[in-house]
Amino acid sequence: LVVSFINPEFVGGAGPDAVWRGMTTVAGSWIGGGANQAAMKEVFEVGDDMFSAMIAVDVIVANIWMAVLLFGVGRSAKIDSFLQADTSAIEDVRRRVEEYQAQVTRIPSLTDLMKVLGVGFGVMGLSHFLADIIAPWLSVNAPVLERYNLTSGFFWLVVIATTAGLALSYTRARELEGVGASRVGTALLYVLIATIGMRMNLMAVAENKELFLVGAIWIGFHAIILITVAKLIKAPYFFLAVGSQANVGGAASAPIMASAFHPALAPVGVLLAVLGYAVGTYGAWLCGQLMRVVAP
Repeated sequence: LVVSFINPEFVGGAGPDAVWRGMTTVAGSWIGGGANQAAMKEVFEVGDDMFSAMIAVDVIVANIWMAVLLFGVGRSAKIDSFLQADTSAIEDVRRRVEEYQAQVTRIPSLTDLMKVLGVGFGVMGLSHFLADIIAPWLSVNAPVLERYNLTSGFFWLVVIATTAGLALSYTRARELEGVGASRVGTALLYVLIATIGMRMNLMAVAENKELFLVGAIWIGFHAIILITVAKLIKAPYFFLAVGSQANVGGAASAPIMASAFHPALAPVGVLLAVLGYAVGTYGAWLCGQLMRVVAP
């Protein structure tokens, strides 16, 4: 919206290469992560050229922001003083994480690994099955929802899988974390990230330099809101930095940011990133609808 006031052509376009469609993939990445980004590409039918340009914007702008946050780690005491933060909360979190890890962590057996894979692929299979029923049914009985991309099978696939994962976290299935469920998931996530990265086209960004302006303004609003809220609630810089990376960076960089403060805090980054993944699809879809409305 801000950029459209400067020059509407910067955020124009039509069809699959409309800028607003491409920005939905950035929203998916910066709210959740790579999986949400891939979901938004399919849901909003983003063109390959636009998608490759947006991947470059995502990677470059996000990593510049991460460098800024890492620079602040060495000055966290001064930043906490500015924020008037109570850092005792960090020590409490570190202690709780260490205690939880001591309770659930064990050496995984073959049976444990098969359970992890069984639950993961089982949920995915169920999600495919239900998505193949829901999407066609909505297309026939509620075609008006196509405008909001709710007739997309991929959308329902991601929503069902995400919701099922959240539901399982309240069952005994959460005990699989002790045998490395999140590590298996992270390994598969890196495969997805690599697949997305191979579609990045830096030359496409060179031809659309204004996209960097959009990304910079977006991350600027992100920073302003984070700092303002942290100041209001007197949150330590740790939560500001790790929370930011849990959104903008996802599971790939949030643990790195947390480890920069203390190695024992790395799981906090993972947990926050998982929360980002959980809400990423819903939040990015909502952002997409808002951008559709304000797009010139």
